[in-house]
Amino acid sequence: MAGRSVKGSARLFSLLLLSLPLCGGPAALAYAETPAAAVVAAPSRERARMNQRVFDTVWSEVRRGYYDPDLHGVDWGAARDRFRPQALAAADDRALYRVVNTMLDLLDDGHAGASPPAAVRRQDAQYARRAVMGMTLMRGEDPDLWTVERVRDGSPAQAAGVQLGWTLDSVDGRPWGPDVEVQEGTPVHLVLTDETGMRRDTILTPQLMDGPQPFTADKSRPGVLVLTVEQFDAGLGRWLGGELDGLPSDVDVILDLRANPGGRLWEAESVLTCFLPRDQVWATRTGRNGRPVILRASGDCGDRSAPVANPVAVLVDRGSRSAAELTPAALQEAGRGIVVGEKTIGSVLIAQETDLPDGGKLTLSRANFVTAGGVRLEKRGVTPDIAAPRTVSQRRAGEDPTLEAAIAALQAQGADRVRSADQPAGL
Repeated sequence: MAGRSVKGSARLFSLLLLSLPLCGGPAALAYAETPAAAVVAAPSRERARMNQRVFDTVWSEVRRGYYDPDLHGVDWGAARDRFRPQALAAADDRALYRVVNTMLDLLDDGHAGASPPAAVRRQDAQYARRAVMGMTLMRGEDPDLWTVERVRDGSPAQAAGVQLGWTLDSVDGRPWGPDVEVQEGTPVHLVLTDETGMRRDTILTPQLMDGPQPFTADKSRPGVLVLTVEQFDAGLGRWLGGELDGLPSDVDVILDLRANPGGRLWEAESVLTCFLPRDQVWATRTGRNGRPVILRASGDCGDRSAPVANPVAVLVDRGSRSAAELTPAALQEAGRGIVVGEKTIGSVLIAQETDLPDGGKLTLSRANFVTAGGVRLEKRGVTPDIAAPRTVSQRRAGEDPTLEAAIAALQAQGADRVRSADQPAGL
């Protein structure tokens, strides 16, 4: 079992898979020879045995490890009787994991999700040099509907004119899914739909590209430090502490958590330790046994022994999930930072991953979560102090009204502090 983390919506195919680049492997090519309406052959004996092992592992883990022992009122035995025969009959990973995730959907918990082996491999290599198309995809409620969330500079997708907001309908004649892999130098046929509903046929050839950086610092604006966190990965707290060391007191800090799917709970705690007094209570988690555990700002903020005093703003949107929701909520509740952007979706439970027999992973909620003020963020989300959404057209044009609103708000706060300091003291 992997370390504890805070995951986002499994309805978007698990936080780990929420926004993954397309990358290497031969599977996509086989789809070109498989018509969408083709009759699916019965699985081999080996395939059926592996299907059984995967399904039984998922079913058993939920029964004995889910944070709510009542499983939200779901008859889990009846679920097994209904879905197990379908799982055993699955001819490939896509069919198997669709059955498993349909069963997990009965929990009405956006965090419960199973990721197929190809998606796990892609996640494990997300920061490595690998073959990519250069698109980041977000899945909606429809399991076959994927929207282009980002297009990488210098990528084949950018060269082909793929735009943010388009939907990816198929890859080599089959709907895209997390089980699809592509390989360097081998063209794939994509069918996309643009914002007007027009079909866009594109042939792209994956190329090797270095992985993106999980954390970046932008110091290009005078008096402003913008810290962008793609995911709460290992080392975030120490990196953040290093960026904050020696920072002049008059520099405003902006923490950009937009489209951040969450990640490690420890790193969220470390981020908060950089801004809150050490050992300050910021949340409570409660597991299956019902015993509450108090969470305190006691993480790893590098070599810092005290939090920074600089003004702070946090940017969020509907893609900010899990740890990227609890972090701004804690800073907002403590009066330590302003939250700017869009209301988050409310996908905040504490989850863990379990390895599955075929190389896939199960993400399962293991604990409930409430803020220090007693607020349960699950299905509620974080409401920003300043609403400043960013449209797709603004993103395409390179405009960022959310960031500009945060800078303006922090500057206004600074001006207010200066005016207050200039007021004569009363006698």
